[in-house]
Amino acid sequence: MRARAWGPISGVVVGAVAWAAATAAQPPPRRLLAVGMSADWQHESASDALVAIYELGRDSGLWETTIRTDVQYITKRELERNGKNLDHFDAVFFVTGGELPLDEEQKAALLSFVAEDGKGFIAAHGAAACLYEWPGYGELLGGYFDGHPWDQVEATVVVEDREFAATRHFPARFRFFDELYQIKQFSRDDAHVLMSLDTASLDMEHEGVRQSDFPIAWTRRHGKGRVFYSSLGHLPRVWARPDVRQMWLEAVKWAMGLTE
Repeated sequence: MRARAWGPISGVVVGAVAWAAATAAQPPPRRLLAVGMSADWQHESASDALVAIYELGRDSGLWETTIRTDVQYITKRELERNGKNLDHFDAVFFVTGGELPLDEEQKAALLSFVAEDGKGFIAAHGAAACLYEWPGYGELLGGYFDGHPWDQVEATVVVEDREFAATRHFPARFRFFDELYQIKQFSRDDAHVLMSLDTASLDMEHEGVRQSDFPIAWTRRHGKGRVFYSSLGHLPRVWARPDVRQMWLEAVKWAMGLTE
């Protein structure tokens, strides 16, 4: 019997089957809620941060980003008109500031989302200058903004963990220009510091210096969940740097449990 030649239609069918099989083998993208809201000072770089996080998810195919400039979705309540609540997401990203208008249910929902559901919380720059009147937030994040005595300055960054995915691409020490924070209510016993400032590169006699340790990126576990924070990102151009974008890519992946 003569073998039948594959025609154009058969080739299309085989290609479609192969594509379907490859697609089925890929896990669906995770879902990230990115909140860019400020109750007082609005950082110019907030838009750059949201765009960067959106593009990183889109280009990697690892997550889909829902951007909000309010806190409506931070709840476990059922919302009307196709609204999403925290049950829809795998992680929350904050580039925020001030006393956000969260009611008690929303506060409890955010803590439960991380500690009990084992989801991720990622925060950038001004998110440390946020919700001072809610101690639970400081415990979740690991500390609060305590001023930037030097305003914008170039200093030496020390990479304390060069094995962690979000920081291993940086050199052991490098110079960085940004608005550099000091953090209060922070304990190394309760967080894993990834990067910090070399105090020898700073004017420690400058007015407003109240700390002696200056972590600028850390991770911590909060119950079952994962928390990542970095204070880098005051200047819009920081969010265009490939090394900083790589840090945030790996930070979101880790917070979502995609990497260890």
